[in-house]
Amino acid sequence: MNFDILTLFPGMFSGPFDESIIKRAKDKQLIDISLHNIRDWAVDRHQTADDAPYGGGAGMVMKAAPLAACIESVKAQHPTSTIVLTSPHGRRLTHTVALELAEKSGLIIVCGRYEGIDERIRSIYAEDDISLGDFVLSGGEIAAMAIIDSVTRLIPGVLGSSESAESDSFGDGLLEYPHYTRPPEFKGFVVPEALLSGHHEQIRKWRRKESLRKTRSLRPDLLSKAVLTREDRKMLAEIEHEETHGV
Repeated sequence: MNFDILTLFPGMFSGPFDESIIKRAKDKQLIDISLHNIRDWAVDRHQTADDAPYGGGAGMVMKAAPLAACIESVKAQHPTSTIVLTSPHGRRLTHTVALELAEKSGLIIVCGRYEGIDERIRSIYAEDDISLGDFVLSGGEIAAMAIIDSVTRLIPGVLGSSESAESDSFGDGLLEYPHYTRPPEFKGFVVPEALLSGHHEQIRKWRRKESLRKTRSLRPDLLSKAVLTREDRKMLAEIEHEETHGV
């Protein structure tokens, strides 16, 4: 899968894609990440890529012409890739959105900066618009990193046999169950007996129940959307009883 990042600050990406899962995916040629400095498409000697907003006000706006030229150049190289803007106007990045994006042949991610981009870029070129949430970042670069990381781990062959995207939080609509490793006791806290039992069905039930417990406690909104089995509903009733009676 091809990821093309259009940015005013390509130096921000030095390092994040050279470690761990992303690096392995690149080494296995499962993904390709290319950086494109938008200023390279500016026509003046100062490589100006921003200007004051019409109508006045604070801040600067990314100019349409150099960004359009950059988009068109990259799109010509990867005509089937989807053009994605990073901005507060977009739909929120969720696991479901990441799954959808992972089905694309490639993504051309435009990193916004300053007060934003000239709106005509969105009108002419944007095929998708992604936000990380209701907070402000200095630019879209961090959002681009998050999009690429969340999508890459869903590409077949990226995760090894000891890793799984299916069991991650949100993979089935719930938060993931707690994890433990050696030693079995640490500062008075012990690993739950079920995980030490070696009994696969007991472990499965414990993990499912704790996944439901954590979701109910921290993200109850997810339960209303999750597809719950009869066993899940029984476990939730047990959890409610335990919490009510202090078990």
